[in-house]
Amino acid sequence: MTSVVGCKITIIRIPTVLTVYMGGHMSTRSYSKLWIHLIWGTYKREKLITSPELKDKLSDFLSSYSKDNNIFVKTLFVNSDHVHILLDLPTDKSIEECVKLLKGASSNYVNKEVNFKFNWSKGYAAFSVSESNIDKIITYINKQEEHHRKKSYLEEYTGFLEKHNLG
Repeated sequence: MTSVVGCKITIIRIPTVLTVYMGGHMSTRSYSKLWIHLIWGTYKREKLITSPELKDKLSDFLSSYSKDNNIFVKTLFVNSDHVHILLDLPTDKSIEECVKLLKGASSNYVNKEVNFKFNWSKGYAAFSVSESNIDKIITYINKQEEHHRKKSYLEEYTGFLEKHNLG
């Protein structure tokens, strides 16, 4: 048993679980690590984000906006017609809340940068990623330009849906 500033802390170890009791009460902190690979596209899959400058600005915006909203983004890539993001789902937000925040704010941002009406598609794809596959997914996301020389966004998206038994 340990004492910290007059408060008794008892640690009970159960395989793969750590429960902390402080002064006879269970800790109120929540812990999780839920890696999510998000993919969403432009309205009608149109190639609207074509300039390297806009891609870079949008990437920077998404990174900064995520950080400001306590969404940890491990990596992201903006293509001309879709976005890939690998994030650690926060304990206080659902996947849908994260997607709404990211798509909504980034759509507003792009509309201020271009002289046409920009929209994301209504849907999105979200796939869980195990810790053991993180490096593989990071490499996949970071090599999007190379990947899309061989495969269209529609082919890629359909492949993901089939791979995860959703198509």
